[in-house]
Amino acid sequence: MTFSKENKHEPKNSTQDLGNTGSQFQNFALAAPLLKNIAELGFTQATPVQAQVIPAALAGGDLLVSSQTGSGKTAAFLLPLIHQLMESNPKNSPVPGRAQPKILVLCPTRELAQQVAADAVNFVRGTKGIRVATVMGGMPYGKQIQALKGALLVVATPGRLLDLCDSKAIRLDDVQQLVIDEADRMLDMGFAEDLEAIDQRCAGRQQTLMFSATFAPNIMALANELTTDAKRIELAHAGEKHANIEQKLHWADSMSHKHKLLEHILADASLDQAVVFASTQVESEKIADTLRANGYEATALHGAMPQAVRMRRLESLRKGHTKILVATDVAARGIDVPRISHVINFGLPMKPEDYTHRIGRTGRAGRNGVAITLVEHRDRAKIRNIERFTQQDIVASVIAGLEPQAKPSFGGGGRPGGRSGNRSGGGNRSGGSGGRYGSGARSESRFGGGNAGGSRSGDSRPARSADSRPARSADSRPKRPAGPRFAKPKSGGQRRNFSGN
Repeated sequence: MTFSKENKHEPKNSTQDLGNTGSQFQNFALAAPLLKNIAELGFTQATPVQAQVIPAALAGGDLLVSSQTGSGKTAAFLLPLIHQLMESNPKNSPVPGRAQPKILVLCPTRELAQQVAADAVNFVRGTKGIRVATVMGGMPYGKQIQALKGALLVVATPGRLLDLCDSKAIRLDDVQQLVIDEADRMLDMGFAEDLEAIDQRCAGRQQTLMFSATFAPNIMALANELTTDAKRIELAHAGEKHANIEQKLHWADSMSHKHKLLEHILADASLDQAVVFASTQVESEKIADTLRANGYEATALHGAMPQAVRMRRLESLRKGHTKILVATDVAARGIDVPRISHVINFGLPMKPEDYTHRIGRTGRAGRNGVAITLVEHRDRAKIRNIERFTQQDIVASVIAGLEPQAKPSFGGGGRPGGRSGNRSGGGNRSGGSGGRYGSGARSESRFGGGNAGGSRSGDSRPARSADSRPARSADSRPKRPAGPRFAKPKSGGQRRNFSGN
């Protein structure tokens, strides 16, 4: 769905997205103050994911939703939940000084948590009694505890949230709706046990909404644990084309050749803003340093930076002061800047799934984008895995004067014969050969999805032992059916939209 704008000036806020259908927000019977705020933001129409999720969430029941990056899913879950808060007369609800939220949104990274919270603030503006708070690592505890008082909607990263629960700064007993955003990334980053602990602490909730890029087996195992009779809404799959994003590939003979290709691309007059993806934190700093030394406006962003520095650099990007951001996968999650015209994969992602998340940073808010991958011939197997996962060939291109001297030994990337092999013979879709529910280095995790990068997005809470989790009484959650935990999956025109992640 889409947010079609009535005014010609783009609203200066973080609530952005894309879409293209005719469903109007007036048709969803949302609360009058909420519709007023939506209209003041300049939006009238919803994106496809919003058109399906908003009425389904208002009707009640658990949901499993899969949609592309940039489809508007943030507003899809915020609008119906905020509507229910408004309808419950929040002016009489909060207990002064007590942090007992009604709505809890979990995000894998700080950047995404900040983006979601900013959108929520825009939607509740002018409404008495609804306070929004953000809980994430890298920020002072005292400041966050103060901000939590009386908050009815809390957006959090899992580790810091559990720290505050343990210190009794927040209670989750009154949570009525739980949202798990980017569940696939949660598992990749090693948050499986934290999700289990949070699930236990808000066991009496009425509704759970889970959003994930894919419904892989490990995601379904998690969904079976955290939801009950969930309705499944699937608006995208791995192989769905990003129709407004041109994807291409350049072969490089060496690292120096790669740098020459990068600088040529960044000198393109059509480039507005760009995100250059690096494989590691060290690589992101080195690339940014090299670009600055050669006269480019570039800055690095990665998880090892202090949160205040990350916030300043992201704000500079949003305001257009930073033209080139060199980022790692974790740090770039949650970036929603419509003016990003180019995404450049200087370092390849560790998992094929991350490729789709990366290129989704461009082509937002109804605009066109360009995604360029620079690859040395030694990494051709990774390109093959990406093509198998996305079910698309990435067309190989050349730049006059910068042509590769060596030819790839397999025809990858726009080869005349198309993809070779079959989908089962190549890339491991989960990016590793992990345990029963997932992959990666942390195969012992019951939901799978290892912490391949060795980082938890700055949410640097020490690992929780099984004994430290709160006990779960047999009758604390009557609506959840009895049975083994961690059960196997059951068979069976520019336009702006809300919040692109």
